[in-house]
Amino acid sequence: KLNNLKLDAEKWQEKSDELAERIKELEQENLEKDHQIQSLTRKNQVLEEQVEKLETDLDEIKQTADESHSLKTSNENYTKKNQVLEEELEEADKNLKETTEKLRETDIKAEQLERKVASLESEKEEWEKKFEELSEQYNASKAELEEISQQLEAI
Repeated sequence: KLNNLKLDAEKWQEKSDELAERIKELEQENLEKDHQIQSLTRKNQVLEEQVEKLETDLDEIKQTADESHSLKTSNENYTKKNQVLEEELEEADKNLKETTEKLRETDIKAEQLERKVASLESEKEEWEKKFEELSEQYNASKAELEEISQQLEAI
């Protein structure tokens, strides 16, 4: 019986050794799992920080997109205003050219009229000289006629 007990004790000792070995393995696995959990927890924190950063970046990008849209709208408005101003400028340029041409024509007519006035003034002076000459002739003739008339009366 003692042998049986010794055999049983050896079996239990082997079983105890196996279980102790198994406990060490499980503790090692548990330690590895704890390290993995810590590693995964750290990775999770890093990923959450990245998510927060990406959300912040996304908000900034959305804001930039909104500003870009606003700037695009403003740019379109400025482009339309620029186009209208260019059309007005072209119209003003066209009007300026027409006005300049009319001014040239008016200048030419003014020069022609000035020449005509000068010519008419010259002609007027000639007529005034002729009038004075004829007036003098008339007065001389009238005086001569009166003289003849007085001589005739005296006869």
